[in-house]
Amino acid sequence: MRHLLGIAGWRRDELEALLDRAQEHLPGGPEASHVLRGQVVANLFFEDSTRTRSSFEVAARRLGADVLNWSFVGSSVSKGETLLDTARNIEALGPAIIIIRHRSSGAPHLVARHVKCAVVNAGDGAHEHPSQALLDAFTLRQRWGSLDGRTVLIVGDVLHSRVARSNLVCLKALGARVVLCGPPTLLPPGLEEMGGEVTHRLDAVLPQADAVMCLRLQTERMAEAFLPSQREYSRLFGLTPARVERMKPDAPVLHPGPINRGVELSPAVADGPRSVILEQVANGVAVRRAILERCAS
Repeated sequence: MRHLLGIAGWRRDELEALLDRAQEHLPGGPEASHVLRGQVVANLFFEDSTRTRSSFEVAARRLGADVLNWSFVGSSVSKGETLLDTARNIEALGPAIIIIRHRSSGAPHLVARHVKCAVVNAGDGAHEHPSQALLDAFTLRQRWGSLDGRTVLIVGDVLHSRVARSNLVCLKALGARVVLCGPPTLLPPGLEEMGGEVTHRLDAVLPQADAVMCLRLQTERMAEAFLPSQREYSRLFGLTPARVERMKPDAPVLHPGPINRGVELSPAVADGPRSVILEQVANGVAVRRAILERCAS
């Protein structure tokens, strides 16, 4: 369990213990931990990132670590270096933890089998994004205290979303009901077997939701025509001020980012009083500190 490769396999008490520890890492909490003082944390990002990479870097530095930021652009990958060769060369520099994001599902698992240090999955293909699911659950738990009996509605491109998969497993483990909504072409088979409920009728299910999480249309992963147009998608599944009025009065709106404004979220909703998107970003530092601390120990 020194790695964090996914949410599957975690018990509820383990998830809650990590979220409890993250609470202590919020500003104003107990004295900061410096468990990584003198250690190196390596960020290996084979895909672009703003929030995840930045918050892992801030989290590592607040734990006392030096941070090695490696990126695909300008690396020897352009000369034919393989994933494992890159990971082994970075490991030779002596990091305590490697944080990896990769376009291929399973890449962090492969690296974890071939290096001696801890490995954290920062997103692999359309597979998992465990730290995002943990910070989303943390954000909701801050508001509710417990996720038991709550309904979380996830709307959008579930087919290509590693965030949706990790959240489905994490939120279910913490006691929530998870409903997934989107066009039939963007809802993959097997979601019910994972404990989710599936619908294509957003307006019908909105009044049941205690929280709504919108997902980005990942057009860069769409080799085929999954939708007639983005305008049609926005008309049927975009969260607008009119649709927000159909939600429960205190139901928050989440989004893992980046946002396609005017597609999955109207600007008025993204920047409105229901939005907890920037809270998610801020909470990401505390949750990722707890993750790194756990891996280091």
